[in-house]
Amino acid sequence: MTLFGIDRLIADPALRAPLEGKRVALVAHPASVTKELDHSLDVLAPLLNLTAAFGPQHGLKGDKQDNMVESADYRDPGLGIPVFSLYGEVRRPTAAMMAEFDVALIDLQDLGCRIYTFITTLLYMLEAAAEHGKAVWVLDRPNPAGRPVEGTALLPGWESFVGAGPMPMRHGLTLGELGHWFIDHFAIDVDYRVVSMERWQPDAGPGYGWPPEWLWINPSPNAASLNMARAYAGTVMIEGATLSEGRGTTRPLEVLFGAPDIDAGAVLEEMRRFAPKWLEGCAIRQVWFEPTFHKHAKTL
Repeated sequence: MTLFGIDRLIADPALRAPLEGKRVALVAHPASVTKELDHSLDVLAPLLNLTAAFGPQHGLKGDKQDNMVESADYRDPGLGIPVFSLYGEVRRPTAAMMAEFDVALIDLQDLGCRIYTFITTLLYMLEAAAEHGKAVWVLDRPNPAGRPVEGTALLPGWESFVGAGPMPMRHGLTLGELGHWFIDHFAIDVDYRVVSMERWQPDAGPGYGWPPEWLWINPSPNAASLNMARAYAGTVMIEGATLSEGRGTTRPLEVLFGAPDIDAGAVLEEMRRFAPKWLEGCAIRQVWFEPTFHKHAKTL
């Protein structure tokens, strides 16, 4: 069985030895689970001196269903530690937040796409750690889209929270590998290490990066399936248009796009004319849907 970074850290006391006597913070989200499906926060609390936690966009354990809705800081009711939002009043951790720990463990499931904001959170944490003399560990997880690298690179000057650096749209890296790339590209002087995976086979089908024995847990509310994760690098581009990308339905960013005034027949005809080879092996048909929220909510 493939073991992710979190499972190796839990199972091997030698891996945890450098954390003894350290104040530890965890950066995690709803998909930060072990092979037993226990959340990383709950499993690490008895093993380490957890003094803080951070939640990226959509929260530490999941709270915001819609997109681009900010989360507030709070105190974990069971552990009594502060839980800081990195998608609330701030996107970058503040000096006060950084003062709460010595080592940050980052356990985030990525989708393998430049736009997915968890990789920008990784970069911001690396930069803050370099500034404040903290260490960063990534507990690595697979890239569910596998190793293919596709798309154009982000142009200089267009960096943002949905574009951390000049990487292709589908970057083909794990979060741990991205950390090394950020450090090299931006010349970040930081104490960084990766707890790598065991028996991960990114080139082996049919998983192509995602071990078939592992369940898919939503890292964000609308990342509802492995198929969505693989489609996301393309379907997320629809967010920049007036078209609905399916948010407010049960298959967002996977099988639906549309608008009330779209001529679906004309769109299909143009797709077949413009890119017939792209459609080989695909079945594309007209459907009707009514989003419950987001763009064109409650409109057929």
